[in-house]
Amino acid sequence: MVFISFYLVLYKGGNNVLHYAVKRGFLMIVTLWMIVTVTFVTMHLIPGDPFASDAKMLPEEVVKNMRAEYNLDQPITVQYLLYLKGLLQFDLGPSIQSKTRDVNALIAEGFPASAVLGLQAFIVALAGGITLGIVAALYHNRTLDFLSMFAAIIGISVPSFILAPLLIKYLAVKWELFPVAAWGSWEHSILPTLALAIGPLAIIARFVRASMLEVWQQEYINTAEAKGLGTFSIVVRHGMRNAILPVLTFIGPLFANLMTGTFVVEKIFAIPGLGKYFVESIFNRDYPVILGTTVFYSFMLIFTLYIIDLLYRVIDPRIRLTSGGK
Repeated sequence: MVFISFYLVLYKGGNNVLHYAVKRGFLMIVTLWMIVTVTFVTMHLIPGDPFASDAKMLPEEVVKNMRAEYNLDQPITVQYLLYLKGLLQFDLGPSIQSKTRDVNALIAEGFPASAVLGLQAFIVALAGGITLGIVAALYHNRTLDFLSMFAAIIGISVPSFILAPLLIKYLAVKWELFPVAAWGSWEHSILPTLALAIGPLAIIARFVRASMLEVWQQEYINTAEAKGLGTFSIVVRHGMRNAILPVLTFIGPLFANLMTGTFVVEKIFAIPGLGKYFVESIFNRDYPVILGTTVFYSFMLIFTLYIIDLLYRVIDPRIRLTSGGK
């Protein structure tokens, strides 16, 4: 009966947004399950286990007890089913390396710093990219356009792990404008925010410029100009509403990526975010932490894309859902 109900809701529901949202939600759960399964199998296919180094220093009986404590002595199918059972209860399991905190506690401890940093970087990238793209489009083939796109190319070309040390060297060490590293006051977040935001800012600027140039050639823009509307009013009321749609596809993964932590930048600036735990868990072969952070990141990404899909209809009422949910 459950499968029959799902079938009726997902495939016979017609063309309203509610049925589309339910179908996309079901696909989101399936996608997350597939990610968990692939990650779980991949980790266990790698030779060795978290206690491989301890096996040389501790008695064999002690190592066996340690493996048994984390169910590593069970067949992989049993381990997989036990992990899925815990996941359904929102329990990501214990950390092998951290004896006092489980994976849920580690994520709860690391996510706030990553979220603050990511949200700041997202706002800077979105506001700066949209502004730069609009300016470049309005002054197409003029000096401001060339300067904006040159800055965008530099921003895309220089990765964050190179940009971050440059910002530290010149803005923190040489000119002493900001603290070098660590995490505390808002001044500590400025440099990592810039290091995270400049690349996405440049990409958004190019997206917006291309979209605005296309929109600016439409008849309704010419009509708005003929009515005597100012440039600012035309951009806000007519241009951006249509030009922002291609940008939404990029904004979804960008938001999830920045909110869950960018590992390299957090490591460079000594920020106690999710990136630190993820990198340490890989080196220590801490299976539960690797799986937990992967599940958390994947959920953020998939859920953000799910919301973006629903926002397409809100932002552009011309989009209609067919019986196939397209």
